[in-house]
Amino acid sequence: MKIVNLTPHALNIVTDSGTATIPPSGTVARVTVTRESAGTVTLNGVAVPLYRTTYGEVTDLPDPAPNTLYVVSSLVATAARDRNDLVIPDYLVRDEQGKVIGARGLAFPD
Repeated sequence: MKIVNLTPHALNIVTDSGTATIPPSGTVARVTVTRESAGTVTLNGVAVPLYRTTYGEVTDLPDPAPNTLYVVSSLVATAARDRNDLVIPDYLVRDEQGKVIGARGLAFPD
């Protein structure tokens, strides 16, 4: 099985038997985003903008290929629900400061 990382980051898969790294492919699948103003709310005297966000088309997602899984963001996976070859990092591993340093596996999003 071939795994293609369509995120901008190297992905470390941390298991009991070791760590495997999936390098970024150089192509990043993304979802187009449209924002429109939805007013403001005041917080401690500061006007904080509110937006209505709409997610649209997925870009730079290759067509399905035999025996290939594509690692994408959860947002891309959600927007492309019709695909069964998309996986997301799952069961994240964090360092002492809470920064994500890897994942224990990959998941097919629901």
